[in-house]
Amino acid sequence: MEQRHLGRSGLRVSRIGLGTLTWGRDTDEHAAAELLKTFWEAGGTLVDTADVYGDGEAEYLLGRLMEGLVPRRDLVISTKAGSVPDPERPVDASRGHLLCALDASLARLGTDHVDVWHLHAWDPDTPLEETLHALDLAVSSGRARYAGVAGLSGWQLAKAATWQLAAPGARNRLVSTQMEYSLLQRGVEREVLPAALDLGVGLLPSSPLGRGVLTGKYRKDEAPADSRGASEHMARFVAPYLDDTAGHIVDAVATAADGLAVTPLQVALAWVRDRPGVVAPVVGARNARQLSAALSVETLSLPDEIRRALDDVSAPVHRYPDHDWSTL
Repeated sequence: MEQRHLGRSGLRVSRIGLGTLTWGRDTDEHAAAELLKTFWEAGGTLVDTADVYGDGEAEYLLGRLMEGLVPRRDLVISTKAGSVPDPERPVDASRGHLLCALDASLARLGTDHVDVWHLHAWDPDTPLEETLHALDLAVSSGRARYAGVAGLSGWQLAKAATWQLAAPGARNRLVSTQMEYSLLQRGVEREVLPAALDLGVGLLPSSPLGRGVLTGKYRKDEAPADSRGASEHMARFVAPYLDDTAGHIVDAVATAADGLAVTPLQVALAWVRDRPGVVAPVVGARNARQLSAALSVETLSLPDEIRRALDDVSAPVHRYPDHDWSTL
């Protein structure tokens, strides 16, 4: 699998990442082992997790598999901290919480370092410099090799990345940001992606298949029994992308797939993988068969005319101030 630099850093990662959101909850150890082995054998390196996935079980499971299945040195491990299961304060990015969370993640993963450590969300109750100092401490202590963020808006990303660049040598630049990005969700193109491109931050898209909708399996207005849309705790996650607007985009993807003799999944994933600023879409497959289907996109590059057609049919409506006011 082709490798790409993560942001403006020397770290290289596979251009498709493996997500572990359901590990330890919907995905048991046997299924996770098959997923990781399939990914590794295909040349994949970037494995993304978080301390809250499965209440820590995802990290624990990944650690067990690195111990006996896939060598730690062959993987680029990304994890996140800052989200907490507290309705009163869902994000805690204080230095004390973040560093304790990192130590706990390392213990579950069974490793002395993670390759990329992400702040999971913006914390309005903690000074930004305190949060970023925790990231710097993690890197300077060797517990994390690089630092990034997730879920930050454009101004938040720009503020955080610029703060880090303001003191070169003393602070570590942010190398990545994780945000949802797909043909069904192009909101990052308004502010986040321009900021990331300007500041040398690589984008790791989550839900690159539109929460599964872009595979075309929901086109008959019903959720397959084994799909996330039919799952008790995931149906609400999928529902926003089952409207008429999404349906038109999915139809266009299916038409493109028919013309190329490939699958809608391959078309949708190739589109987001090759967008400017994107480093590696993170795919969360339920089983090895689904993952193999996603990894088969490695040999596919969309023709320019198909890419432009998909750009047009999925174009988000951005008016003022994105366009000249006199044209509105």
